[in-house]
Amino acid sequence: MSIFTYHLVKISFYDALKRLISNPISNETKGLIHAEFMTAMTLGSPIFSPSRILIGQVAVFMQWENEAALDEYLLNDKFGRELEKGWHLRLSFIREWGEFSGFKIPTEKAELESPNSPVVAVTIARMKPLAVPRFIHWGRPVEKLVRDHPGTTLSLASIKFPNTVSTFSIWKSEKEMTDMVRGHSKVERPKRHADAMKERERKNFHYEFTTLRFKPIGEFGSWKGRTDYIPKSN
Repeated sequence: MSIFTYHLVKISFYDALKRLISNPISNETKGLIHAEFMTAMTLGSPIFSPSRILIGQVAVFMQWENEAALDEYLLNDKFGRELEKGWHLRLSFIREWGEFSGFKIPTEKAELESPNSPVVAVTIARMKPLAVPRFIHWGRPVEKLVRDHPGTTLSLASIKFPNTVSTFSIWKSEKEMTDMVRGHSKVERPKRHADAMKERERKNFHYEFTTLRFKPIGEFGSWKGRTDYIPKSN
């Protein structure tokens, strides 16, 4: 059964720059369907800030034919062993909005036990270069909304030059996530996400864009001293 994984790992500044130029993940990796190697970013930080693009903090989003292929990669591949030293989630697919080439959306869909179950959201897009200023104008308020939302346990953005951008967030419950999307959260300026989506529908920022929702099925390793980003279901 196909699974997705999301990895975070710290590597040296030099290695990070080198791997941004030459992707360390081979397309011939056994059992790998698709992978996106990206540099982590701080949600909502100023565009021209050292905290915006975190060279040395790597985010990798991957899809595998099955868990056995992932386990073999983490054990036997050179870069896989580096990822094994970091933190990752194993994810079962629930829903997709939009399309993004490379990934193969499963026909089988996982189900959450209840709306109070934890859920993971990943967005990934290929940007239109001329739309970047408008995307930043509408996107940074949404980044701050997700970053500061009491319903998230971990949230970040990532980028792969020249035009791939992505976000990743873990939510304590599906209800808190959907309330945020619809503008119903009890936070300051709750409609920031809904307003940005209306602007995207008016004039798209992207060549490709998808939002993927997942059920977390396993958490491995640690990130920034924590090993418990996935909360227990209520």
